[in-house]
Amino acid sequence: MVRMLAPFLVSPFAGVAADRYNRKHLLILADIGRAITVLGFLLVREPDQVWLLYVLTAIQLAMSGFFFPARNAILPDLVVRRELGTANALSAATWSVMLAFGAALGGIVAGQFGVYPAFVIDGFSFLLSAVLIARIVYHHEPALASADKSVAAAIRQYVDGLRYLWRHKDNLAIALHKGAFALAVSGADSVVQVAIARRVFVIGEGGGTGLGILYATLGVGTGIGPILARHFTGDKERSLRIAIAVSYGLASLGLLIMSSLSNFGVLLVGMTIRGIGGGVVWVFATQLILQRTPDRVRGRVFSTEFAIFTLMSATGSAGGGWLIDNSALGISGMLRLMASLVLFPGVLWVL
Repeated sequence: MVRMLAPFLVSPFAGVAADRYNRKHLLILADIGRAITVLGFLLVREPDQVWLLYVLTAIQLAMSGFFFPARNAILPDLVVRRELGTANALSAATWSVMLAFGAALGGIVAGQFGVYPAFVIDGFSFLLSAVLIARIVYHHEPALASADKSVAAAIRQYVDGLRYLWRHKDNLAIALHKGAFALAVSGADSVVQVAIARRVFVIGEGGGTGLGILYATLGVGTGIGPILARHFTGDKERSLRIAIAVSYGLASLGLLIMSSLSNFGVLLVGMTIRGIGGGVVWVFATQLILQRTPDRVRGRVFSTEFAIFTLMSATGSAGGGWLIDNSALGISGMLRLMASLVLFPGVLWVL
């Protein structure tokens, strides 16, 4: 919950910052800040220091709240319009490949050597990201560069972004996709995967290696899904919309396959299909916003979308954790419940 609520709380200022300041500089500063914060996890050694774990997690994810809206908003500044769909798909594919590689590496390191070496590697990965971003050639004047820089002005400017979404209901519906998927699936799934790794298929110390394999499999699914789907949809808006609807059904199917928990291989097949569905929803929703939103409010629209996503993720994580601990559903029942819930936003989108 802390991981998800922190970016939600900073989102109004993050969106305004992405429209007010140099987006490349924001990304670099966020990466450097996250590198320092992650290394701070090395200080957490005893159970009575858990408060520090929560504080550092909040700081790290608050900085991510600045990073991700700026990262999405900067893409149309770097490529021409006809390249936007391809660039978005490549961006998503590299994210998925790095999720798979990073999860596998993190699982191996944590499972074989413990969590502290994993934190060190994680910290340096943020520094590598900052170096790569620094190499981007970027010349773009932010929409609010000459506007009032006060806090009161920032609040007014964020409200202006909310008004834009309210006036453009179709864009608002698109911005709700990630939040809907997080509430139905990915929020609770983050808890369920840990439970599976620790209680059902225990691989490595405390199930760390097994959890890494699960995340890596999810990364593969989220990576190949949008690439395969774009072969059929191209950049046509109606086709992108149809693919999103179909993907909710795919995610439901994947969760149902996972719910059998018959063996680890079947679980990974289900996780891949669930990842394909979620990846298409995520990437195509982003692409529709990129194609439909003007530069002057793009940062605020993406920060609002991210705020909704993080709030729904926190709600899903809390609800999923409570149900696993306090209900008779169990892990299989939770997966079947998620498979049912994810169909609701899909049906609403079709209607």
